[in-house]
Amino acid sequence: MTDQKPTIVLVHGAFAESASWNGVIQRLQTHGVTAVAVANPLRSLAGDAAYVRDVIASIEGPVVLVGHSYGGLVITEAAADNADVVALVFVSAFAPETGQSAFELSNSAPGSTLGEALVAYPVATGGNEFAIRQDVFHHQFAADVAEDVAALMGATQRPVTEAALSDGLSTQRPAWKSIPSWHVFGDQDLNIPPAVLRDGAVRAGSQGTREIAGASHAVPVSNPDVVAEVIAEAGKAYVAGLSSSAA
Repeated sequence: MTDQKPTIVLVHGAFAESASWNGVIQRLQTHGVTAVAVANPLRSLAGDAAYVRDVIASIEGPVVLVGHSYGGLVITEAAADNADVVALVFVSAFAPETGQSAFELSNSAPGSTLGEALVAYPVATGGNEFAIRQDVFHHQFAADVAEDVAALMGATQRPVTEAALSDGLSTQRPAWKSIPSWHVFGDQDLNIPPAVLRDGAVRAGSQGTREIAGASHAVPVSNPDVVAEVIAEAGKAYVAGLSSSAA
């Protein structure tokens, strides 16, 4: 197992879906890297993390686990005490402490306009779920993406339950405390204030942080080259560590 290149497992966040990683996956595949985009259920933090753990368990060898937005909470929970995960990459993503939720973190600094862009409706399983209104999706989520692409993203977004965004991280030892992490985000993010993303990178002792000037929340779509580069850095660091320990 130790001589394998890590597999990249990509976890989308709220109001996105697995195809939002297409540009990143194409770039990784060009370099012979295997990547898998998870269809994150967006129903509850515990349930979403359990599903991601199932995906990781189905993969032979080490994994670099990547999360976008709310997906940062999911990967932090899913990778806790998971020896198969060798690196974490937070892409415009929360890096939470125990007990912190997406709602709490997004309101811990000024700058998010997400609340006023949402529409809420009840679901049969109980509670509400949220989606971003079609008329503001481009500006709110993906301002640096072409209008036609943003329209398609808005139409295919996966809504998230209020419960998932309210759930606090339950693990007593967040994965970023023991697994090296890398962070990349835009300075024009309207969903998660950039100050929150910066603080998360510092909290996690980031091995490498990229802040992209002018980039929106939709960094995987608008800047797939940069995101792929950061993921590659994480994978190369793991392989280099193996070489050093074998020398």
